[in-house]
This record gives sequence, C-alpha cells and structure tokens, in this order.
Amino acid sequence: MSLNTFGHLFRVTTWGESHGPALGATIDGCPPGIALSEADIQPWLDLRKPGTSKFTTQRREDDAVRILSGVFEGQTTGTPIQLMIENTDQRSKDYGEIAQAFRPGHADIAYHQKYGIRDYRGGGRSSARETAARVAAGGVARAALAALVPGLAITGYMVQMGPRTIDRSRFDAAEITRNPFWTPDPVAAADWADYLDDLRKSGNSVGAVIEVVAKGAPAGLGAPIYGKLDSDLAAAMMSINAVKAVEIGDGMASAALTGIENADEIRMGESGPEYLSNHAGGILGGISTGQDIVVRFAVKPTSSILMPRKSINLRGEEVDLVTKGRHDPCVGIRAVPVAEAMMACVILDHLLLDRGQTGGIRGRIG
Repeated sequence: MSLNTFGHLFRVTTWGESHGPALGATIDGCPPGIALSEADIQPWLDLRKPGTSKFTTQRREDDAVRILSGVFEGQTTGTPIQLMIENTDQRSKDYGEIAQAFRPGHADIAYHQKYGIRDYRGGGRSSARETAARVAAGGVARAALAALVPGLAITGYMVQMGPRTIDRSRFDAAEITRNPFWTPDPVAAADWADYLDDLRKSGNSVGAVIEVVAKGAPAGLGAPIYGKLDSDLAAAMMSINAVKAVEIGDGMASAALTGIENADEIRMGESGPEYLSNHAGGILGGISTGQDIVVRFAVKPTSSILMPRKSINLRGEEVDLVTKGRHDPCVGIRAVPVAEAMMACVILDHLLLDRGQTGGIRGRIG
C-alpha cells in the first residue's frame, strides 16, 4: 500500500510528481447530479498557483484543470472523476546537483532510506506541487457542499508569520483577499511585506500559522472514538507538505485553562442550543456541534534556501549544499487554499458518512 488516498466515502487519490508531465486527482464517491465544470474548479486553483506575487515561487504554471471522466452534460454521474493538471514550467536542471546528495530539511533522505530510489527533480512526490491536485479535489467537494449544505462557508487565512502575529481586534474578513498573505489584519500585512522581503532577498525563509474556519456546518458530523471529525481534520491538515503541528479550537492553549474557563456553556435560543464560547472549536466527542469548526496548523520554514547547509551524499561523504531553483520564502502563504480544500473534502466525507448511518435524523432538544 502506497497510501495516496484519503477519505472514507468521498475518496481522493492524488497522483503525479513536481516535474512529471502532469499531476492530478481521482475522486470516487462524489454524489451524482452535482453541477460541475472546469470553471467551478479553476478559481480555487488560481488562488494556489505559483508566481502570483514576489513572495511566492516564480515558477509559472497556469494550473489549468481538465475533467477527464465522471461528468456528463454538466453533472456528476456518481462514477470516478478524473482531474488532470499539466506541468508546463519545469526546470529540472536546477536539481542536478542534488541527485547524489540530500537537502537538509527535505524528504530526500527519508525517501531514499524507505524506497532506495527517489525523484530528485523538485522533490518529486514530496513537493508542495502535489497540493494542486488537492485543491482541484477540494473544488469538487465545494460544489457538492454548495448543493447539500448551501449555507456552509469555508475560509482560511494566515494568523502568524515567523514570530509576528495578527491583532485579532483588527480582524477584517474583507481584507483576506486584498493582500498576498491571506491575512485579515491590514497592519500585519504591511509589516509582513517588509519582513518577508528582507528574508527573501537574503535567501532565507520563514514559517507561518494558518487558521481555517467552517461556518454553517451542521451538528452531528463525525462519530465517536475512531471516526472523530477532529481526528480526520487533523490528519488531513497534517498531511499537507511542511505542516508540523495541528490544533482544534484553543488547541495547545487549552492546557493553560481551568475547567471553568474551558467549558463552552450552553443556553437555549430561538433556533436551538446556543453556545457562549467556542474553546472546543465546534467539535465535542469527535462530533460537530453546529458552531464554527476551527482548525489551526503550523507550517515550517521552506527548507530550500540559498545558504550553504551541512549534509551528506549517497556515498556518505560530508558536503555543504545550496539548494537552487525557485522556491517560496514562506510556503505558508500558498497553504491557505490547500487548507480550505482539505477542510471541504473532510466535511463532505463526514456529511456522506452521517447520511449513510443516520439518514440525517437528529436528537430533539426542546
């Protein structure tokens, strides 16, 4: 098993390498009768694609998606949907020097130790280029969710770059798409621009923290113990390249709270239960409560930097290695659309699971 598939009923298999002829996704389990065209998927890919600002890799890819199967006369048929994105701007020569050496911080050495062979061109399968396929799959999931849960909205944004965090008192959702960092704080965006520009010019990189929120998700998604919604969300986010930590709701900060502070108190509202806080991130016992589902994750600094780093080669000799090529000084920037896509895929998967198990029946309150 090579484990290139995720999901239970809405299953996504991604394929392809950074410098291969193409990459894409095969989706099985999408409900039939969902309106879907390439135009429904492309806008999400356009948000993720490289070369959109000086703060992302200058590799130029159109990331144009093609639907090869599973759609007839503008609707999904319930059969596997095949998506393909051609690679058109590979520069494999940039990676010739690392064919026999291992880049520190990259998956090079781990892939070699496991498989005895690796595609060194841009990292092959371990490259963040693979996330284009996830975003395409997320576009399909969003189309299905729009039909099944019309009020659902998934929004991701950056809340921290390196040691610099946003001021949540300045949170402006409209600001997220106005700056290259997907941040809701316009003051932070201006500060980060200068900070990252200096790092970029020096050949260095930095990490980031991304938050993604699902508003309007119904209560009842997820299952106890081994089918928890937060377990699958955490696994989905952790599977994104360069992610090193994931938290739900208050996450690690909840360890500093008392029980009185942490409990999300409940009152009865006109439309049902109303929570007075959301420390749990919209999930209790692995099941959604109907509150906002809040996930946050940390992305490590891009390992490809223009500074010599100590390493070894295939012969076991010590070398000093400089990684050439076109790379993101903060890979967290382009992780935002990927996070949204993974959230969409997981929520749709659990919606279908719940529909199959309970038929959407809910316990009555009041």
